[in-house]
Amino acid sequence: MKRIIAIVAGGDSSEHDVSIRSAQGLYSFMDKQRYEPYIVVLDGTRWAVHLQDGTVCDVDKNDFSFLLNGNKLKFDYAYVTIHGVPGESGQLQGYLDMLRIPYSCCNVLAASLTCHKYVCNHFLAAFGVDIAPSIRLRSSHELTPEQIVEKVGLPCFVKADTGGSSYGCTKVKNIEAMQAAVDKAFAEANEVIIEKFMKGTEVTCGVYRTRNKTVAFPLTEVVTHNEYFDYDAKYNGKSDEITPARISDELTTAVQQLTLRIYDLIGCHGIIRTDYIIEDGVIKVMDINTTPGMTATSFIPQQVRAAGLDIKDVLTDIIEDSF
Repeated sequence: MKRIIAIVAGGDSSEHDVSIRSAQGLYSFMDKQRYEPYIVVLDGTRWAVHLQDGTVCDVDKNDFSFLLNGNKLKFDYAYVTIHGVPGESGQLQGYLDMLRIPYSCCNVLAASLTCHKYVCNHFLAAFGVDIAPSIRLRSSHELTPEQIVEKVGLPCFVKADTGGSSYGCTKVKNIEAMQAAVDKAFAEANEVIIEKFMKGTEVTCGVYRTRNKTVAFPLTEVVTHNEYFDYDAKYNGKSDEITPARISDELTTAVQQLTLRIYDLIGCHGIIRTDYIIEDGVIKVMDINTTPGMTATSFIPQQVRAAGLDIKDVLTDIIEDSF
């Protein structure tokens, strides 16, 4: 019998619609001869299966199942592609753990750690990983714009500590723009991270491990046409994504090895993608994505193609490793 796979998308963050597009990509990539996939959309407390004919079926959260033509189908596995809360933050993983349902991504601890950029970056810094100087703001511990600039300098990036897709992110070049940028970031999350601007080559690297193999994909170099790699650059064609990246073989290998080291330090599972700035030859971590985008044009499918692999086989690797 085919395994029944939930491709879990949606969620409670601004990345809800981006996540839906990733789910559609995963559905198109998945091996239908081996698996019976369904897209499950989480929208607040409403969890529903969205069938290909447009029919919507409610999910029974007691056992992660749904009714189809009077028959109860219980999911064997969850491929989580929620970008943000609750799928990238650990909450959904806790639910799946309690039901003994395997899933594609990091466990509760690793997901919660990577979801909080400031904590994750400083955790990695304790192991000698280079990061940008940064501070974190909570609403109850506000700093003045002058104090912020004194700590991280200008220009700097102000962004939601738990967000993604550059929602709520601002590149601040002068102190007069600081407060508006902080307010914008707080509209996305309860905590805000402010990082010193790093000037250099931006690259991103995807990796995964199973019991039988370790795979590090070719790097993608990101050249934005905008001020920085914002939402418009990511999703509206305002950037060049060059795979493989135009850097030396030695530097490529160093980035891949660092990504695998980060994978192990955090205790990741499934595919992750880590974003870097290479500044004066120093590889500095920007962000770790534990449920990276999976549309046909997303970084990971690009890197899979550049590696000469089939995305269908990669997804099968990830799923079967859990059984």
